Amino acid sequence: METTSRVGAEDVPSTGTAERKPAARRTVDGYLAATFPWYGLDEAFTGPRRLMQVGTAADGTVQHGSIGHGDEPSVRADAGAEKQRFAVVVSMASSPVRHSGDGTGVLDATTVSSAAWLAGSGLLACTWPPQMDHALRDDWLDQQTETAFELADDLDGPAWSVLSLPVDGVPVPFHYRESEFGWVLAGSAPGGVHIGAYGRGMSAYGLGFSVIGDITAYA
Repeated sequence: METTSRVGAEDVPSTGTAERKPAARRTVDGYLAATFPWYGLDEAFTGPRRLMQVGTAADGTVQHGSIGHGDEPSVRADAGAEKQRFAVVVSMASSPVRHSGDGTGVLDATTVSSAAWLAGSGLLACTWPPQMDHALRDDWLDQQTETAFELADDLDGPAWSVLSLPVDGVPVPFHYRESEFGWVLAGSAPGGVHIGAYGRGMSAYGLGFSVIGDITAYA
């Protein structure tokens, strides 16, 4: 993977002004600040869609964000997690290693591996083996997260297969893997945006992606 550190929590930095805005407004503002297009499932998906969160670099530049489709993922055992049907699409700006806008450091490169890592960690965040004691979940999550990072760093390895899916109507190869918790895939849109996705209860084989024309419609 061409990143030198892992992307952390997908929180938009808060300011005094932002804190006075409704949560939905703060969320869509983060998406509107991006300099790259957002992707979601194409029009073949007719279920509910929602904004999730955006991730920013140290200088506040929006680097990635997620759009949810279908059920809202939950780790609660009483929420019927095994019956949930959802897919989350992650859009990530493609960029080389570069100096931060404020001159205080270096920003990591973003690659397909970066999108695969975000998708893999996103799936883990909404996963909780039902037989596991709650006290052990942090240790389990740390271990699984490390594994997801290593897998994302080896997209040509045996854990991944190649799946061709349409992006704006054009077939694009994606790296794809399944686990007992769901599936993860990652590839690049023709325009240079990296796309990651994860889900459960919905087959990845029939999915297609397209640019979102009006992100505010999801707010």
